[in-house]
Amino acid sequence: MTRTAEQPWAGIFRQAWADLQPFPGRFAMTWRVALLCALVCGTAMLYKVPESAISCYLIIFLMRPNGAECVAQAIGLTILVSLIVLLMAPIIQATADQPLLRIALIAATSFAFLFLSSASQLGEIGAIIALVIAFVLTLVDQVPAGEIVTRGLLYAWQMAVMPMALMAVFCMVFGTSPHRLLRRSVCRRLDAAAQALSGEARAPLRVALEEGLAAGDKQAMLARLLHTAPSAEVRWLSGAAATAYRLLLAVAALPAEIGSDARKALADQCRSAAALIAGGRRPEPPPAVAITDTGPAGVVREALAGLAQPNGGSGATAAKPAFLATDAFTNPDHQRYALKTTAAAIACYLIYSLIDWQGIHTAMITCYVAALGTTGETVHKLALRIIGCLIGASLGLGSILFVIPHLQSVGGLMALVFAGVLVAAWVSSGSERVSYGGVQIGLAFLLTILDGFAPSTDMDSARDRVVGILLGNLVVYLVFTQIWPKSAVVDVRERLARALAALSRLAAMDPPARAAGIADAAAAETELAKAREALALLPFEPPHQRPPEALVQRLRRLVEEARSALPPLMFAANVPAETSAMFAQAAERIGRHEGGKSPAGAAVPAGEATEPLARRAERIAALAAG
Repeated sequence: MTRTAEQPWAGIFRQAWADLQPFPGRFAMTWRVALLCALVCGTAMLYKVPESAISCYLIIFLMRPNGAECVAQAIGLTILVSLIVLLMAPIIQATADQPLLRIALIAATSFAFLFLSSASQLGEIGAIIALVIAFVLTLVDQVPAGEIVTRGLLYAWQMAVMPMALMAVFCMVFGTSPHRLLRRSVCRRLDAAAQALSGEARAPLRVALEEGLAAGDKQAMLARLLHTAPSAEVRWLSGAAATAYRLLLAVAALPAEIGSDARKALADQCRSAAALIAGGRRPEPPPAVAITDTGPAGVVREALAGLAQPNGGSGATAAKPAFLATDAFTNPDHQRYALKTTAAAIACYLIYSLIDWQGIHTAMITCYVAALGTTGETVHKLALRIIGCLIGASLGLGSILFVIPHLQSVGGLMALVFAGVLVAAWVSSGSERVSYGGVQIGLAFLLTILDGFAPSTDMDSARDRVVGILLGNLVVYLVFTQIWPKSAVVDVRERLARALAALSRLAAMDPPARAAGIADAAAAETELAKAREALALLPFEPPHQRPPEALVQRLRRLVEEARSALPPLMFAANVPAETSAMFAQAAERIGRHEGGKSPAGAAVPAGEATEPLARRAERIAALAAG
C-alpha cells in the first residue's frame, strides 16, 4: 500500500484514539447512562416488560448531558408513542390476516417517519417512531391472533414508555440543568480565548468556534421553558454566551502586531471573568474608559465590558427554526434516504420471515439505527457498528460463560448491566466520530445477555442476535452503496455553499452590523467544521465512488481558506464592494458542482494571515471555480 493511501487511515486511527480520551464531564455522563440502564433492566425484569435490551438501547441512544433536554425528549416520545399505539389498534386488526397489506403499511409508515427524521426538527425521534411501528406490526407473526392487538400493542408501549419515564425522573434528580451547561459554555469560551491570547494553545479556540451557537440557544430555550433558573439569570447567560462567541471571533482576528503585554492583559481579564462566572457571579463592570479602537482588540475589550451588563452584552434573540427544512420537498435526498432505509428494513424482515429464523430479527432494528445520508457516513457508521457489535458480543458471551451462572438475583444482573454499559457509554459519550460504536457495544452486549424476563444463558439466542446485527449491517451497506449512492463530497459542497453564502451576507453589511452578525459567523464556522468532517469520511466510500483526489484536495483547501477568511472579515473596517459578490458567486458555483477539473489549487498560492480580504476572496472564488 502506498504512503498516500495509508495517510488517511493513519489520521483516522489517531483521531479515534484521541476521541476515546477523557474530557471534563465524560465520566459523569458515562455513569449516569450505565446506572439508568441498570435501573431500566431491573424494572423490566420485575414487571415483565419485553425486549428490555431495546429499552436500554433507547437510553444509550437518547441520553444527553442536558437534563432538561432529556426530560423534554422523554415526554415528547411518550406522547407520540402513546398516540401511535392507540391509532395502530384498528390498523392491526384490519391487517392481521393480510401479510402483504401489513408489509405495505410498514413501508408507508416507515417512509413517512424516516422522511421527517431527515427533513424536520423531529430528527432521531422520527427513526425511533418508525422502529416502534415496524416492531408492533412484526409482532403480528409471533402473537396468537386473538392477542395481537392487546398484547402486541402493550408490549410495544411498555418497551418505549417505561425507559422514557425512568429517564425523565432520573434526569430531574441527577441531570445537569441547561442554565448550568450554558454557564460552563461561557467559561469554556473565555478560557479558550485566554489560552489563545497568551500563546498557550489555539486548538481550544478553534474547537469553541466550531461549536457554533445552536447548542447554547437550545439550552437557553429549555431553561426559559422549564424555568430552571430565574428569568434574569437566563437572560444574562444567553447574552453572555453570544458575547463570549463574539469575543472568540475577535481573538481569532487579532493582528500579529498586537504586543505581548496587551495580549497578556486581555488574557488575564478573560481568566478573571471566567473564574467569576464559574463561581455563579457576574463580572464587575470595568472602569468607564472610552473604547476608541474599533478593531479586534477593541471588540475584545468591549465584549469583556459587556459581560457585566444585565443582558450579558448582547440583546440578540435566537431565531426559532422552522419544523421542516427549507428544502424538505425540493431536495430528493430526504426521500431517497427514507426509501433506502425502508427498503433495507423490509428486506431484512422478509429474509428472516421466509427462512423462519425469528432469532435474527435484530437485522431490521439495525437498519433503522445504522442508516445515514451519505455513503461515507453510512459505511463509517457501519464500520463502527460492526466493531462495536463484535466487542459487545464478546463482552456478552464472556458474561454468559463466566458471570451469569453465578448470578442469584435481579440486583446481580443490574450490576452486570451497569459494568457492561459503562464501557459502551464511555465510547458513546464521545464525538460523533466514535459514538455510534459505543451505542452498538451496548446494544450487542444487552441483546446477548437479556432474553425474555431473566438473564440469558442461551448461546444460540446470543448467536442469533449477533448474526441479525451483522445481516442488517450488510443489507444497509448494499442498499446505500448501490441505490442512489450519495458521496460525502456532495455533502461537503452543500455545506461549503451555505458557509460561503453566510460570508457573502457578512461582507455586504456595514462594519457595525457585521461585527454584531455572529449568527451568520457561527453558522459559517459550524458548516465548515462539518464539511471538514465529511471530507474525512471519504476513505470509507467504495473506491469506484470516491471523487478524484484533485477535487478532494481543492475542497479541503477551500474549507481552510474560508475558515481563515471569516475572523478578519468580521471586524474589517473596509470591505471592497466586490467581495460579497465573489463569495456569493463561489457559493453558487460550488453548490452547482461546477469546476473540479483543475489540479488542487493550481496557480492559487496561499497567502499570509494578514493579507487583504480582497485577495482572500479572489483565491476562494478561484478555488470554487476549479
